[in-house]
Amino acid sequence: MPASYKLPVSVLVVIHTADLQVLLLERADRPGFWQSVTGSQDAGETLRQTAWREVFEETALEADNFELVDWRRENRYEIYARWRGRYAPGITHNTEHVFSLRLPGILPVKLAAREHLQCMWLPWRDASDKVFSWSNAAAIRDLPRRSKHP
Repeated sequence: MPASYKLPVSVLVVIHTADLQVLLLERADRPGFWQSVTGSQDAGETLRQTAWREVFEETALEADNFELVDWRRENRYEIYARWRGRYAPGITHNTEHVFSLRLPGILPVKLAAREHLQCMWLPWRDASDKVFSWSNAAAIRDLPRRSKHP
């Protein structure tokens, strides 16, 4: 596969605090579309390496300093038509792997200006309502159980 095409394998990293405040990012290419950290795997990377890289590229947070957890959950979905040109011809679906990154509290982030316009921290219920992706919303709704939060 040419290097110019994205692999149809990605990570979703829900960044949150112990009290379940969730970091959301607004997409630069789709204002009004909010999401957690996401990104495609590069050739030769493990999924954990992809999660670490994407967190760093999109927020400047170093995931190794916090609790990065692979949920071992996969979501398969159809790639939006507007973004299919990023993938090799004939690729219509992506497999997303879910991770969470637990921070000790709300921390400042440095956004990748090319990718995101702004960020916000929201309580998990509000965050699950704000994201545009069903898989992102489902992961956020699962945070209380995953983090053993009452």
